[in-house]
Amino acid sequence: MSDTGWTIRAARILGGEVGDLHVSDGVFVDEAPAGARIVEADGLIALPGLVDLHTHLREPGREDAETVLTGTRAAAAGGYTAVHAMANTDPVADTAGVVEQVWRLGREAGYCDVQPVGAVTVGIAGERLAELGAMADSAARVRVFSDDGHCVSDAALMRRALEYVKAFGGVVAQHAQEPRLTEGAQMNEGEVSGVLGLRGWPAVAEEAIIARDVLLAAHTGSRLHVCHLSTAGSVELVRWAKSKGYPVTAEVTPHHLLLTDELVRGYDPVYKVNPPLRTQADVEAVRAGLADGTIDVVATDHAPHPVEAKDCEWAVAAMGMLGLETALSVVQHTMVDTGLLDWSGVAGRMSVRAAEIGSLEGHGRPLEPGEPANLTLVDPAASRTIEPGALHSRSHNTPYAGLKLPGTVHATFLRGTATVLDGKVIDR
Repeated sequence: MSDTGWTIRAARILGGEVGDLHVSDGVFVDEAPAGARIVEADGLIALPGLVDLHTHLREPGREDAETVLTGTRAAAAGGYTAVHAMANTDPVADTAGVVEQVWRLGREAGYCDVQPVGAVTVGIAGERLAELGAMADSAARVRVFSDDGHCVSDAALMRRALEYVKAFGGVVAQHAQEPRLTEGAQMNEGEVSGVLGLRGWPAVAEEAIIARDVLLAAHTGSRLHVCHLSTAGSVELVRWAKSKGYPVTAEVTPHHLLLTDELVRGYDPVYKVNPPLRTQADVEAVRAGLADGTIDVVATDHAPHPVEAKDCEWAVAAMGMLGLETALSVVQHTMVDTGLLDWSGVAGRMSVRAAEIGSLEGHGRPLEPGEPANLTLVDPAASRTIEPGALHSRSHNTPYAGLKLPGTVHATFLRGTATVLDGKVIDR
């Protein structure tokens, strides 16, 4: 769908002043172009297109769960104009060839920009460094590297990775999980795991790796990003590192802002996730950390799984849950409607900072003339009950099924082209 021009009329820019936005040839302009199509945005909030630092698109290799096409349709429906695609595909995205394949699939799909994340180690096996330089120099221009799903637990290897990516301004995004402390772990270690008899996953397994890695980041002067931070102790460690001026950033997922390990009492595998759902005290700590800027971004960790990977007994179920289509609603529910963040703060944590951390040009930019027209229009007064079958993802493993959440995405524009209008994804 080729769009020559648009006028978005009477939108609340970043939730503040009401104004018109004009789009022509993919950028914001001062005046309405001739023949512009009109979007009546009275009551809608205009945000820069959302950017996700942590998405699993599964392709290549696990197209039964998700493809780049279905995943980016889900992303557009959630208000995203760019996603970072994690490396734990099959084959693993540890070479220039694989990251370029994912990047090209994103361009062909056309629903949002797909920025591949390169693996830190070959086969995400944690033994030797992958082709970091070749991936950085490839057409995909990889700048974020992660073995997500696995921790780079070898300190010497982590140090070398940090030193290597520093040469081209890259960042290592660490899945903080000490493997020896989490062998066979099924859920958060605490009162509920004791009652259920499930092997616990202690907070210290996350915090010990973060403590080590922020010191390595300081030692190397290279950028560290902490994936899916989930405990109160982790928030304090990142807060301390930032107080020292260390080059450290962090993300939190929507589900860790809302859900707790109490939900595991029903043994429903939809709530099985890595890192696990924590306690209410942890939820409150990560909300506070997001509000005060200790945690830089909300990242979905969108992790689709086919039915058979979740419709089974808890012990053998896969870890992970969907996130792209519900993230903005969960953030409104937990952060905006509670008074912890305003909409400008949401833009910062779901677009601006994510684009900065990922070195993603053209995203997270001001809604001003001359800037790329990457835009999300949100209706904060609307609400919806989440129905798994109505989601655009190929998988249905949402933890919010049947839950009424506030806010709907009315429209999404990628460089001036509408990917969502009137709440419906446009077939391209």
